[in-house]
Amino acid sequence: MVAHVFPSAAVATSLKAATSFLLGTKALFIPTFMAALLYFRYDLYDPETQIFNQKTLLAEYDFIVIGGGSAGNVVANRLTENPNWKVLLLEAGGYETELTDVPVLSIYLHKSRFDWKYRTQPGDTACLAMKDRRCVWTRGKVIGGSSVLNTMLYVRGNRRDFDQWATDGNPGWSYEEVLPYFKKSMDQRNPYLAKNRYHSTGGYLTVQDSPWNTPLGELNWCEHAEQIPLY
Repeated sequence: MVAHVFPSAAVATSLKAATSFLLGTKALFIPTFMAALLYFRYDLYDPETQIFNQKTLLAEYDFIVIGGGSAGNVVANRLTENPNWKVLLLEAGGYETELTDVPVLSIYLHKSRFDWKYRTQPGDTACLAMKDRRCVWTRGKVIGGSSVLNTMLYVRGNRRDFDQWATDGNPGWSYEEVLPYFKKSMDQRNPYLAKNRYHSTGGYLTVQDSPWNTPLGELNWCEHAEQIPLY
């Protein structure tokens, strides 16, 4: 999933006018919002610019990539740089929509057709307060994968998971061994992290901080919490 910048002031103005005209009818807000997106950024939704579904398959491929998420798309694209290789990318889900292109709306897509609707298995160390000790494990079933549903957060696996895989008999899968590939795949745009040993620049995955920070982050939450009476 890629965040797109569009004339927010124009969209906000049109939305304000439309919602005022509709006398605050909440039922029509979403259609109005989608119409505004289509009007101001039609290039994002033009069928001619969308990924097309290849229905005619070849008899064989050099590589078959399972899953059209962040990693799958990058891997498939990288492999196709060799003109002699035939690459097939498989994705069980469908295409994104106008709503999936808005990161803040991704929370409304959980348990939708874009989600595999997984639940974790019961355990003794997690989800103890949840029903049957099972948590919802949202995973993307859509072109773009879980990046469509996680508000565009860049998240890597826990290093202890990778180290455990190596300990279980999978050479080359320890955290330090896979770290160079994480770094190679990313394009870290934050100067204070670009030279960090865990990050790099020049890859296909653009990673950067949000351009807007809430002023609430400047509050001393611990100090305010101490003023709350406990009974």
